[in-house]
This record gives sequence, C-alpha cells and structure tokens, in this order.
Amino acid sequence: VSHQKTDWISIHSHICHLLIPVLGPQPCFHSEKDRKHGKEQLLRRQESLIALALSTAQGFVWAGKPVEAIPAALQALRFSSQVFGSGSVQLVPIYLLLAEASTGTGHLRQAAKYLSQAQWIVLQTPDCSAALQSKLHRGLGLFSIAEGNLDQALYHLANDVYLATAEFGLNSVEVSGGYFQMAKIFFHQNKMDAANSLYTEV
Repeated sequence: VSHQKTDWISIHSHICHLLIPVLGPQPCFHSEKDRKHGKEQLLRRQESLIALALSTAQGFVWAGKPVEAIPAALQALRFSSQVFGSGSVQLVPIYLLLAEASTGTGHLRQAAKYLSQAQWIVLQTPDCSAALQSKLHRGLGLFSIAEGNLDQALYHLANDVYLATAEFGLNSVEVSGGYFQMAKIFFHQNKMDAANSLYTEV
C-alpha cells in the first residue's frame, strides 16, 4: 500500500489521463496516410509522457525527495525504452537520475547498476556528445562521494569539468557544478586554498 501511495503521489496522479490513449488499443486505420498520422500522434503522446515523467522526477530530486523521484523516473525509463530502444543514449540521463535518487535513498548497489547501464550505453555510442559524457562523469563522481572514495570522485569530477568546458566553453554555467563538487571535497579534506579557489571559480 505504501508503494502504491508513493507511486500515485510521484507520477500516476499526473499521467493517469495520458496513459489510456498510449496503452489502450490503437484505432484501426484504413489508409497508409491515416496509419502514418496515427503513429506520429502516438509517438508525440509517448514523448510528452517521457518529458513529464522526467521533469517530475528531476523536481523531486532537486526538492530532496529521492523516494518520490524513483517511480517517476522508472516511468520515463519504461516509455523511453519503448520509443528509443534499450540501448539508446536518450536513456542515459534517466539512468543517471535513477542513480542519483537511489544514492539519496541509501541504495548504493542499485545506484551502481544504473550507473553501469549509463556507462555501457555511452561506451557503445562512438559519437556520444561531450555534454552527455560530462553528465555521466558527474554522476560517477557523486556516487564516489557517497561511497567515500574521494580520490575517485575527484577523477570523475575533473573529467566532468574538462568535457563540459569542451562542449560549452570555459566560463559556462554548465562547468560550475563540477567545480562546486570538487570544492566541497577539498573543503572536507581541509585543503582550503584549493577549495576557495574553486568556490571563486564557481
């Protein structure tokens, strides 16, 4: 019952009315033109569901509610797998969000599985953007912090900064997140010069 309640609060109360046209029986079309239009309409509905589920999950993570974020992110993953395929790069941000939420709930083993899925997809995609690789390293860095492996975290966060800089430029706001997480680590290690330098950069 508690799982159903969390699921309802998290996502189903928002998407229930959208599920019927997507999951219900599709109309029978008599012409190729109508069939094509029907497929396009279904795809648009699925993409709307994915966007809503993903933004809802992200909102819960930002609000510090990882338990509520997971059902919404799982819905986004389910529909994205159907629309784009299980090995598509479109799934990477969802896996990273699930990893962050799982880490927030203390389920590190589950978080590691989601990160492995994201990493595998990135490795299988030769033309994967630097922006997405940056997000992956950010996720791996945050997970390493949660594990207490600060050296590994610094390695991933440095890669995050490098890749974000390559994609967006040296003074872009996208780079600041990696700097901020590195500064927190140096602050924790009492390396105040390095921490203050990075906080200034942020």
